Amino acid sequence: MAQPAPAPAASTSAPTLSRELGLWDGTMLVAGSMIGSGIFIVAADIAAQVDSAGWLLATWVITGLLTVFAALSFGQLAQRIPHTGGQYAYLRELWGPLFGFLYGWTYFMVINTGSAAAVAVGFARYLGVMVPWIDPQSWVVAPIRLSDSYAISLSTQQLVAILSIVFLTWLNSRGLKLGKLIQSTFTSAKTLALVLLIVVGLTLGWNAEAVSANFRDAWTPRNPVPLEPGLSWLPSLTASMGLLGLLVALCVAQVGSLFSADAWNSVTFTAGETKDPRRTVRLALIWGTVMVTALYCLANLAYLVALPLDDIRNAPDARVATAVLQQIWGPAGATIMAVAIVISTFGCNNGLLLSGARVYYAMARDGVFFRPVGTLNKARVPGVALWLQCVWACVLVLPRTVSTGADGQPVYGNLYSNLLDYVIFATLIFYVLTVAGLFKVRLREGRAPAAGSQPVKLLLPVLYCLGATAIMLVLLAYKTDTTWPGLIIVLLGVPVFLAWSGRAVPATAPES
Repeated sequence: MAQPAPAPAASTSAPTLSRELGLWDGTMLVAGSMIGSGIFIVAADIAAQVDSAGWLLATWVITGLLTVFAALSFGQLAQRIPHTGGQYAYLRELWGPLFGFLYGWTYFMVINTGSAAAVAVGFARYLGVMVPWIDPQSWVVAPIRLSDSYAISLSTQQLVAILSIVFLTWLNSRGLKLGKLIQSTFTSAKTLALVLLIVVGLTLGWNAEAVSANFRDAWTPRNPVPLEPGLSWLPSLTASMGLLGLLVALCVAQVGSLFSADAWNSVTFTAGETKDPRRTVRLALIWGTVMVTALYCLANLAYLVALPLDDIRNAPDARVATAVLQQIWGPAGATIMAVAIVISTFGCNNGLLLSGARVYYAMARDGVFFRPVGTLNKARVPGVALWLQCVWACVLVLPRTVSTGADGQPVYGNLYSNLLDYVIFATLIFYVLTVAGLFKVRLREGRAPAAGSQPVKLLLPVLYCLGATAIMLVLLAYKTDTTWPGLIIVLLGVPVFLAWSGRAVPATAPES
């Protein structure tokens, strides 16, 4: 096993991480980081790709199974490598410092900070339903064109998004106790809101016509969108074109559902602040992912009994959950849903910011990130890492993509949405590498495959690696434009690692 360079003993006067996270806190961190705005909107895109009620639900079941399989595998690694940094530490110790760094590099550049930027704008967008001056076209700084395709701007919506990131960073810099209180409170609130959406959708929202239309022939795609290949020698496919077309559509549809279920690994980053991390991290992963998976599947069932599939795929601005509540309560439903999503996104971002800083902290302590990032503030949290993360996430809120609308006027999108698409492929690579590392651990430990429950413990990682690899291959073939840029972002980290590791010395001894 590759090991980080030896480091001098840590100073006894330096502050150390405080072990304050219990099983409830860990479970709330997993669930709270997973539940953002995705569950309320991505069903529209998935419905367009598979265009049948049965396969819409199957998409979420597949996502749930893959997520739980991966979480169980990570749980086994957490028992063996209970260190701060979680997945970064697993990759570093299983495959060497370079692989750990490449994950941390991509996580900082795009995965976590881009997610935080996206969630913050989602927070501001739905807050704007109740506060009209928060608007994407109300400019503090009007768009400044950088090229035909890109610009930077600061709208009131972007300003509120930035202020929310800064505010959450400040709260988390005050200490872990406050951060975990915010996480538990908002996760409980948004979980309750999601449960209420499910109950209301399955009862008051029950629409006999929608149920008949959606489930009369639940497994036959009707008019799915064509999937155009990025490689010229491959055929254009739809979900209605036999088994191959259906498999490709299901893999492409996983982009939305997997993104909605991502960040479940956040609790592993905080192992150094967790009580009994070998047990607590594993159980938090299992309980959190199983709970959210069940809620996600039930939420989509609620959508299908309340709305015809065409209404789901054509929901205004993809706000499927809002469409369900509007059907039940009229305009008040939109406000109720906006409040729920504001709560959800605020709590989600707290989890992303709280856990993400621990990755950069662990990297700095290994000597492959800015040295001050590997220090703790007086509140015994990685304050420099939190504020550096804050600055970069705020920067990612500012750039805009530029396209031309039907009326010939420029339409401004958000750069982070493109970046998130680019790294989905890379994210899956890191997940597969991490889960595959479990086999390396077991070979090193000399475990007999037939002993006790070993076959089950080995089968789940195999199923995850096969499923995730199949999705990656399909994305490489049919989403080529948003896969190769992700690889470039990852590979750009190689020369950075070589430069950093060649001159840097770890700040202190690694902390668990």
